[in-house]
Amino acid sequence: MDVAAWLRGLGLEQYVPAFRANDVDGEVLPELTADDLIGLGVTSIGHRRKLLAAIAALGTSPQPGLNQRRARHLLQPPLR
Repeated sequence: MDVAAWLRGLGLEQYVPAFRANDVDGEVLPELTADDLIGLGVTSIGHRRKLLAAIAALGTSPQPGLNQRRARHLLQPPLR
């Protein structure tokens, strides 16, 4: 997942350098808390709420990647 593009899509591109400097990638992003966001310099309550809502939404939509490929593999019948 491109975290910088995700932030830009939310209109919060000013946080891209902080997320990048703190190695926040697509694997870490879904685990961020309000305290983490404060640590990243997100001081605006409105921005934190917007980010937390968008992070929560990540959990409701499947992200393409290893887990989806693995799930497809597990659902396929074995070759005989």
